[in-house]
Amino acid sequence: MCRKYPETAYGRWKERGSVLENMNLLADALEYMECHISDEIRTEDIAAACYCSKSKLEKLFRCINRISVHDYLVRRRMMRAARMLKEQPDLPVLEVALCYGYSTNESFTRAFRNVWNCNPSEFRAQGRFSEIYPRLLTPVMEGDDLMKRTKRVDISELYDLFVKRKNCWFVCCDTRLLSSINEISHKAGDLALLETMSRMCDAAGEEDVVFRIGGDEFVLLTDSEDREYADGIAAKIRTHEGECFAFEGRQIALGIRIGVTRFEGKRMTYEELFAGLHKVLWEAE
Repeated sequence: MCRKYPETAYGRWKERGSVLENMNLLADALEYMECHISDEIRTEDIAAACYCSKSKLEKLFRCINRISVHDYLVRRRMMRAARMLKEQPDLPVLEVALCYGYSTNESFTRAFRNVWNCNPSEFRAQGRFSEIYPRLLTPVMEGDDLMKRTKRVDISELYDLFVKRKNCWFVCCDTRLLSSINEISHKAGDLALLETMSRMCDAAGEEDVVFRIGGDEFVLLTDSEDREYADGIAAKIRTHEGECFAFEGRQIALGIRIGVTRFEGKRMTYEELFAGLHKVLWEAE
């Protein structure tokens, strides 16, 4: 029988304690995966390291992050592998595979293609690298509510660049109707995100940087203090509005909501910048 605590300060403390426990569990799981991303670990290993059951961890992870622990771990590994392919162009693909727990080119290529929709050598020959699968962060509580927060990702590695380009413009993009595309297939949803980032990268200048800030939200940080430059990039992206991408023999239309902004505060903080970038997307048409 479940014990129901009364509407007292103690009862509220017990409820809040459960939320804090879940937040700590998520934080520990995410940290463990990053520390052991090159090791052969499974969901049960992560759960054991966090002193919880596999079912509890999986349920909480799916509820908050809308993805399984295994799928998130694979995406993070393939994101790190993609970065290595770009940063070390002479490194054999098999050596990259071995770094992330794959003993053969075939198994690594299969996992890589499932995430990036191309094989490692094709990816290496493409243009810029963008972090489409950054590290997830635990949600920030809104009162006692853990469930209603925007998915948060770690963009702290770019903070020095943000400060350096404090007066430069951001072009913010949000993939329209991603939930509807995910209803077709989560693989279709992944392709929609890749297509969004591809359109942004194609419109970007040589020194511009594209990164992901949420579930379906992306940002292009320009290297320009000229608003017209940012508006020009936004216009280029809009020329592809409604164009389709292919998925298993069908064509799926993709739209992108776009907003242009720059940081207006006196002192840039990570949280204030993150909130501001999301705000311009909420207000964009």
